[in-house]
Amino acid sequence: MPETIPAMMQRHAPRRRRIDPDVLAAIVLACATLVALLWANLSDSYNAVWDLEAGFTVGDVDLSMTLGHWVNEALMAIFFFAVGLDVRRDLSIGELRQRERAILSVCGAVGGLIVPAAVFFLFTAGTAGAVVWGAVISTDTAFALGMLALVGPRNAPRLRVFLLTLAVVDDVGALSVIAIFYTDHLNLFALGGVAVGLGVIWLLQRNDVGRVTPYLAVGIVTWLAMYASGVHATLAGVLIALLIPVYPTSSRDVEAASRVVHLFRQAPVPKAARIARHSISQSISLNQRLGELLPPYVNFLIVPLFALANAGVILSGDMLSAAMTSYLTWGIVAGLVLGKLVGITFATELVQRLVPAARAPGLDLPRVAGIAALAGMGFTISLLVVDIGLTDPQLRDEARMGVLLASFIALGVAWLIFKVSSWLKPLPLPTGIKLQRGIDGSRDHMTGPAKATSSIVVYTAMSSAYRNRTAEAIAEVKTHLGDKVNVVYRHHTDTDEELTMAIMLEAAGAQRKFWELHDAIIARRAPVGDEDLVDLAEEAGLHTARFLHDVNTYAHLARVDDDNLDAQAAGLPDSPVLYLDGVRLKGPANSWHIATVLQHNREKKPTDGQRPTLRCHQAFKLPVVASLCGSATTPAMCW
Repeated sequence: MPETIPAMMQRHAPRRRRIDPDVLAAIVLACATLVALLWANLSDSYNAVWDLEAGFTVGDVDLSMTLGHWVNEALMAIFFFAVGLDVRRDLSIGELRQRERAILSVCGAVGGLIVPAAVFFLFTAGTAGAVVWGAVISTDTAFALGMLALVGPRNAPRLRVFLLTLAVVDDVGALSVIAIFYTDHLNLFALGGVAVGLGVIWLLQRNDVGRVTPYLAVGIVTWLAMYASGVHATLAGVLIALLIPVYPTSSRDVEAASRVVHLFRQAPVPKAARIARHSISQSISLNQRLGELLPPYVNFLIVPLFALANAGVILSGDMLSAAMTSYLTWGIVAGLVLGKLVGITFATELVQRLVPAARAPGLDLPRVAGIAALAGMGFTISLLVVDIGLTDPQLRDEARMGVLLASFIALGVAWLIFKVSSWLKPLPLPTGIKLQRGIDGSRDHMTGPAKATSSIVVYTAMSSAYRNRTAEAIAEVKTHLGDKVNVVYRHHTDTDEELTMAIMLEAAGAQRKFWELHDAIIARRAPVGDEDLVDLAEEAGLHTARFLHDVNTYAHLARVDDDNLDAQAAGLPDSPVLYLDGVRLKGPANSWHIATVLQHNREKKPTDGQRPTLRCHQAFKLPVVASLCGSATTPAMCW
């Protein structure tokens, strides 16, 4: 008997990790830091190893550096390349594409840049250590995400998205500071080479080149030019990453890859295998492929090596005494812990008050304060700035001590905030019993008057269950109750086909034709393919060219993702879920039961001791009642 597809997937899928990957990455980084501290304090070989010269010379470019600088200049360029991929992806198809969410993260990050620097200068103004103010403005993404998985609430998925977006914007600001304020000399000829290299990469992505090799070759040359220019070479990683092509996966590309694989199955020859691999690969953007490939190497090799090379502080009595009385040490601690907490929390709260659309479940003041505290774990870029900005060994040790101490304190403060906030103002459990996000007439796709006495909110995809059953039940209720009820549609997609139809609906919504396209899709009763787009657009009265452009570019993907986060936070199943007047429907989602519940919600509750009247047969008179629910006056089905 041939093996089924689900069985094949289960057999070939990697085993599920018992530890959250973010937590594991943070543990590995912490272990590397501990090893560096032990190595530096138990052996004289620590500095000797990282001060070893290694490299080669290419023409006039001398690539001889110490092992420590190879880690900081070369390997960390890969780290910042991965950061740049996140930035480009967020700007193009992610959280930063949605203006309200972008404002929240960007303003929070700006507050987390300005306030920590101001706090740091309060401690260090006029001292030799003031030059490393850039050490207090960045967040270590790996550490912060790992610790959030350990100490953060389990039922607020938006916190992780907010922290990740905040850290990405934060890192861009920190890298800009490194490029502008920590560059001693400039080689304009080499900078011209950087510009040429970036121009070639731009041409590659403009011509839809999806192979890694050309980008890798040009990227290495660009890094060499950046190194020779005098600007910290890690900046090349971010600039290159921002030019790597990214686009949503389209159903057209997936179908093309599927057809090629089908041909390979009919004739499994090497040429067909090569074409199939290429077709599958090209259906996913290079940014997303590299974004999937790089994190294990970055999190479990590059960042731990960086910690090993930079966290080795000799904890002698004299050094600890000097650090504990150093304005530099405490300036870094205050900047990262207090500055980040105040700056991010204040800026985020201000935005949420001024821009109501930026508010979201789980991003309340206590939880945002916990994220702001975690952002004080600067570590990676903080240590990098210390290495670049200071030459005095004693000042370096004091600054490193401040970075390490700040990370521990920030984690403790975040844990305390999350614990206290969970006790004083707990988040609702993700049972999905009550509607987490209220109806917003300016944002939600609603049919019916905004001031209707009853409401139906449905989380669903354009699945067969919704098109053939749930939508019909809702339509019958709407016909029966008229203006007494409004209906709100929110997305909850699971498959690529469902995502495509959600994007189509959002493209129609941008032209104020959401429900027209919704009804046109329902009328077809069958899945919609690319060949149906033009016909559906014409049926719904849409501007066809604009509609096709929005669908093909996934112009409103962030809106769909936002609804999906709601569904994830509520723990909703893949099947359609209805909320009636803010409470999740229990029982069958048929028109009779829905209308009965809505009528019951409108009626006053009976006084104590008074038996409610059975009015089920009057609640909703439809010919299908008997077949759907049995007797219309069955007590168990009445209110």
